[in-house]
Parts: sequence; structure tokens; C-alpha cells
Amino acid sequence: MPSLIDIRRRVRSVKNTQQITKAMKMVSAAKLRRAQDRAIAARPYATMLRRILANVAEAAANDPDAGAHPLLAVRPEQRILMVVVTADSGLAGAFNSNLIKLAHRFADEHRNAELSFQLIGKKGVNYFRRRFTNIAGTHTDLFRRIKYEDAERIAEEIIARFSAGDVDAVYLFTNEFKNVMAPVLSSTRVLPIELPKSAETVDYIYEQNPGELLGSLLPRYVKLLIYRAFLESVAAEHAARMTAMEAATNNANDVIDKLTLLMNRVRQASITREIIEIVSGAAALD
Repeated sequence: MPSLIDIRRRVRSVKNTQQITKAMKMVSAAKLRRAQDRAIAARPYATMLRRILANVAEAAANDPDAGAHPLLAVRPEQRILMVVVTADSGLAGAFNSNLIKLAHRFADEHRNAELSFQLIGKKGVNYFRRRFTNIAGTHTDLFRRIKYEDAERIAEEIIARFSAGDVDAVYLFTNEFKNVMAPVLSSTRVLPIELPKSAETVDYIYEQNPGELLGSLLPRYVKLLIYRAFLESVAAEHAARMTAMEAATNNANDVIDKLTLLMNRVRQASITREIIEIVSGAAALD
């Protein structure tokens, strides 16, 4: 049985850890509010852009050159680029591991294709760099301050590779923010772009050719997908970390209760032993 001093040290250590987890939960909660607002604010813009893209595509359907845009080229998926968006740090429960498992499962299912990876976030970089050799690019420390320029730069690299024929398809793997309890794993084909169908046709008056307008909208659509992936991933990460730190704090409470009970038992046994020794000594003197 451990000594009383050892148990007190363990209790003190667990309490210190509990203070850290409480602080991390509060920090994540504060950051979550801002990240959540940004992610939700970007959704109406993405919905509107998708709706406009559908209407422009419908208007450009009669243009034979509109379907020849490089970003719409459908080819056999022999060379696939996987864009994996993970976090730069851990302590967020299964946030990173679940996404990595999803991407690895996709890689196993497409092992006959030539796979390359565009990795965003240190956790994904550390994992895939040890297991795969064809790493097209790595990007870390982007989530301290999310900027559209970073997403635009990565999207331009992806667009250039697809337009040049270096890859036949691009898939995006990320966590989407749903609620505080659990993110949603997302696997989306970014390129070639599948033009959405318009549920409600809007009769636009186009000053320029619809085919040219479609060609300018498609790259913006890809850039928006990457930027939204950043926003959603950061919001989901803070939510996952807040949930994980709350669970860690509760577990620390349980450990403290068990150690306190054990400490009281050890102290009671020590007092009982001392009383027995005193009584035994007094009896021996008689």
C-alpha cells in the first residue's frame, strides 16, 4: 500500500493537471465562439455561389466551349491528389485520428491508383510523411490566423496540377463543424467540378458570355471550398478540444475522489496501528 505522503503527492499532481484542463477548456470555448461565427457566416456565401454557378452553368449549356473548361474535365482516376486538413496540435480527443483513419481508408481503397498528398496541419504531416512518399506539399501553422490568401495559394497549386494533367482527381478530407459534441467527417471530390443542378432557374441578364463567366467562377468555387474547409476545421477542432478537456476535468475529479478515499483509509489504518501499539505497550508495562 502506498504511503500517505505518496498519495498526497498524487492528489496534488492530479489537481494541478485539472487546473490545466479547466484553463484549456475555457480558452477553447472562447476561441470556439469566434471560429464558429466565421464558419457559419461563410455558409450563406458558399450556398449563394453554388446557386449562381448552377444558373450560369445552365445558361452556358448551349455554349460548346463552356464544357471544355479544364476544371470540368472528367478523366479516369489513375492519379489522385488527397488534400487532408488536420490540426496543428493534439489534445482534442479523436478529432485528428478519425480524420486520418478516413483518409487512410480511402488510400487503401484506391491503392491501385497513383496517390499524392497535400497535407495541411502538423498532425497529418507527421502521420502521412512516415507512411507515404509521394507528398506533394505540406502546410503548417496556418490556423493561428486564418487568411483567405493562404487558402487561395493552396487552391491555385491544386488547380494548376489538375489543369496540367498531373492529377486526374482531387479529394478533400476535413472535419466540418456540426455542434459542440461531435464534428462531421467530410470526404469531397473537389476536382473535376461537378456542376450543381439548379432547382430554381433565375433569368439573369449577362453582360458577358455565360461560358466566360463560368470559366471565371470555377476557380473561385474551388478556392472557396478550401477556405471553408479551413474555417470548418478550426471550429470543429476547438469544439472537440473543449469537449475533451471537459471530459479530462471530470475524470480528474473521479481520480481525486478515489485517491482521497484511499488516503483516508491509509490514515485511518495508521492511526489504528498507533493506538494498538500504545495499548500493547501499556499492557506490557502492567
